[in-house]
Amino acid sequence: MRIGILTGGGDVPGLNACIKAVVYKTIDAGSEVIGIRRGWSGLLNYNPDDRTSNDRYILPLNKINTRTIDRTGGTFLHTSRTNPGKMKESEVPAFLQGRGAKAGDKYDFTKHVLKNLEQLKLDVLITIGGDDTLSYSFRLHKEGFPVVAIPKTMDNDVYGTDYCIGFSTAVTRSVSFIDALRTVAGSHERVAIVELFGRYSGETSLISAYLSNVDRALIPEVPFDMEKLARFVRDDKKNNPSNYAIITISEGAKLIGGEVIETGEPDAFGNKKLGGIGQLIGQMLQKMGLHIIYQQVAYLMRSGEPDALDRMVATSYANLATDLALKKESGLMVALRDGKYTTFPIGNTKDHKKMVDVKELYDSENYRPRVAHVLGKPMFMY
Repeated sequence: MRIGILTGGGDVPGLNACIKAVVYKTIDAGSEVIGIRRGWSGLLNYNPDDRTSNDRYILPLNKINTRTIDRTGGTFLHTSRTNPGKMKESEVPAFLQGRGAKAGDKYDFTKHVLKNLEQLKLDVLITIGGDDTLSYSFRLHKEGFPVVAIPKTMDNDVYGTDYCIGFSTAVTRSVSFIDALRTVAGSHERVAIVELFGRYSGETSLISAYLSNVDRALIPEVPFDMEKLARFVRDDKKNNPSNYAIITISEGAKLIGGEVIETGEPDAFGNKKLGGIGQLIGQMLQKMGLHIIYQQVAYLMRSGEPDALDRMVATSYANLATDLALKKESGLMVALRDGKYTTFPIGNTKDHKKMVDVKELYDSENYRPRVAHVLGKPMFMY
């Protein structure tokens, strides 16, 4: 059997451990692995008639070239946010100009991708990514090509699984940065605003706030009132012997009646760049007489090597996904549910948005984490 593997969307720690585990298990089973470089962009830009294209987008994987990759973060295969099913004309490779199926102002090159999968003689494709990568994985599955998916996103917001690769490391990094920032906030007696990733789900911000015991945490699921927040923060600062306060905020959070702050053009999956809500509330608090420190943790949350938990889950997901591929079981995403490894239909991941259980985990009146009860809750408090 010949298994293809790619990583799509944003990078997270744990991807390389996942890739390595797939390679080792597949080779031990007597099969081979072909790495697709740069995510879906690799299958779009691969041109069988151009030999240099093969070197740029295709990489046969073995135990030698993957031996040490699990020790580092990021993705050894590189990644992209390309969607071959919805390409702008300006983004279409020169050799594909005029060959895609047009739908409105976009072009669909799925037939080309399927031909490349056939040309590469792949029997199954293992895809590692979040909602966007999974959506195109499902497209290929519907077209009849076998796909097995592995969920990855530090927001931990893929529906159908309790855990996504990258989440634990992102929380660990965030807690560490919040703890470190206390020395600056305390020294200068200021309000520190820490902006964290999180588009629709505030789980990363909420769990980081819960573990680092910050004063207030703002999440996308609950719009906040600025006057109320200011009152809370003044009291938090006054009641702290070191005369400072700390707020965490998800980049997707918004004021009551306000909008999520987005900038730039939408990517191939329709998502604009988020960020800046922390700076906005900082400016507003400053006008109210509070001195501010504003810190976007941003890409540092997904940088560096994975922690032990992300290595463990990434390796286990890889072994499960490879088992499915070798047994020719496809159309599935590997998952963790109720503490057990299992599978979930790829197509069902788009049915719902996974978000914070506000009733169980958040005090909407006081903008704080609140774990109503622990008994019976999963380890990740989803």
